[in-house]
Amino acid sequence: MTFASYGCRALTLAGLAVFSLTACGENTPSAPMSTTYAFSTATPEIAADGDTIVDIRLVHKATGKPVAGAVIFDTRFDMEPDGMGGMAAQATAMGSPAPGVYRFKLKPTMAGQWALKLSAKVQGEAETVRGVVVITAR
Repeated sequence: MTFASYGCRALTLAGLAVFSLTACGENTPSAPMSTTYAFSTATPEIAADGDTIVDIRLVHKATGKPVAGAVIFDTRFDMEPDGMGGMAAQATAMGSPAPGVYRFKLKPTMAGQWALKLSAKVQGEAETVRGVVVITAR
């Protein structure tokens, strides 16, 4: 083998390594989760059959105060905690029954761990607030 063919092999292997690393990061969120705000629920378990109403709280971590008036514009309800992120189910926003509380109707399609992924705009914040609440359907 010539030096040129070793160079070609090395370049090909380097390209495959870069492709592999890029593919591994494919499922990472496009923006990091918020370190300033937190989403949570008092209903970590729901029924696996039918619709369930769940209230999600949004609080400012430093003060512990509820964040009223946030605009939740993107939601996804999927089974990523159980390794099945491609399996999504219905999550319907139903407004805000109290300051800092955002209500959703969830309809899991089977028992297991589900992630309710939320993106919100908070007044006074330039960046989108992102968070995940894990809910178990039984």
